[in-house]
Amino acid sequence: MALHKHLLLFSLFLVLFVFQSIQVHGHPNYVDALEKSILFFQGQRSGKLPPDQMITWRSDSGLSDGSMAGVDLTGGYYDAGDNVKFGLPMAFSTTMLSWGILEFGGGKRLDGQLSNAREAVKWGADYLLKAATQTPGKLYVGVGEPNSDHKCWERPEDMDTPRPVFSVSSTNPGSDVAGETAAALAAAAMVFASQNRTYARQLLKVAKSVLDFAVKYQGKYSDSLGGEVCPFYCSYSGYKDELFWGAAWLYKATKDVNYLNSINPSINNENTDIFSWDDKYAGARVLLARQILVDKDQNFEPFRIQAEDFLCKILPNSPSSTTQYTPGGLMFKLSSANLQYVTSISFLLNTYAKYMTASGHTFSCQNVLITPSTLRTLAKKQIDYILGENPLGKSYMVGFSLNYPQRIHHRGSSLPSFKSHPSHISCQDGFDQYFFSQNPNPNILTGAVVGGPDQNDAFSDDRTDYAHSEPATYINAPLVGSLAYLAGSYGTG
Repeated sequence: MALHKHLLLFSLFLVLFVFQSIQVHGHPNYVDALEKSILFFQGQRSGKLPPDQMITWRSDSGLSDGSMAGVDLTGGYYDAGDNVKFGLPMAFSTTMLSWGILEFGGGKRLDGQLSNAREAVKWGADYLLKAATQTPGKLYVGVGEPNSDHKCWERPEDMDTPRPVFSVSSTNPGSDVAGETAAALAAAAMVFASQNRTYARQLLKVAKSVLDFAVKYQGKYSDSLGGEVCPFYCSYSGYKDELFWGAAWLYKATKDVNYLNSINPSINNENTDIFSWDDKYAGARVLLARQILVDKDQNFEPFRIQAEDFLCKILPNSPSSTTQYTPGGLMFKLSSANLQYVTSISFLLNTYAKYMTASGHTFSCQNVLITPSTLRTLAKKQIDYILGENPLGKSYMVGFSLNYPQRIHHRGSSLPSFKSHPSHISCQDGFDQYFFSQNPNPNILTGAVVGGPDQNDAFSDDRTDYAHSEPATYINAPLVGSLAYLAGSYGTG
């Protein structure tokens, strides 16, 4: 009898052990993470909010944006934790949201979130259309005086800082922001090609016009606008990568061979081991490599070589890797908002793996064989780290799991909502009462991914530490595509 009792207890122990192992070693709930990663964009909306707004602590804001120039520039997204609308990161976010839908939006991948993802694209694309068509010969690329805005800690609903508008033109060129805007509109046109053809045609028409403008009047927008965009979103990589990127997207959307002149690999041959709102070379090469891998067009072979050279610089087991990893296994590129590079590069890993699988392709980093599984395994490890499989056991996505950042660097999230506190909160009162407070943010910015830990996997959850605690649209946008892939492959974990 005693033997049976011991066997029963041992069996129960095994069951509990296995159950706990499944919980510890199972996959994160990618479906939940996907839904929240898209929902985040509603928290960044500017303008008149729709009746179906799901982040309900936000209210209308920026309703007079553009009026100082006699134009309508309402709508769009606030880029991060402030109340400025910067055209370059907004356009990149729109491009990456669209690319994620195009690559991973089919079948069960987006798992009921396709309409929400499209709406996130449309909110950005609608604004970019306004920015590109309000005044002939101009592209509006910013709303709000960033230095004044950053000196205030105010809700977007309370903004009383200056809201000037900034533009590029033939005399003040901005090929970088124009090239990215063209890419965003072209990618969005493909998203809506079968769902809303009239809208898609309008997007594509304007994309062509904006890219023509970028090519004809060449120059860096940060040279033209100076302190209005620097040091916030300077064009550090120059503008040739955006001309390349924009032409790549226009070629993908139109198959017009005239765009091939702008994507000549002998011209666009800069080495890179990064992909971001500023540097587009790696993304353009992966995008174009599909033409050789999937469509078997030999003219695009140089882009395959360049794309694989980039990937060899990323993979930790590659002899030519130039990428640092934290002790916990996180890709580490730069100290400020490092997770933006993690989500962007992980998207490229998943996308190139998709092309490789479709074509039965493998490649080598010197003597190391690289398969689709090699790329997907690394990408999954990065996404899992973001979702909590890291030394701190912390999810860097707000609202995902029980342990996530509580004091993110975000004005609207950290101040009482307009609905709960309708009276005005002044610029300085926001700092004194809320910015320096140790209390958790009162409003949960669901789905927001913050800048992330440092090179030693440490994270302080400090609202004043914008480099690690601030979310941004360009962190989330590439993540959506990767999460769609993982949700389709693993589901709820």
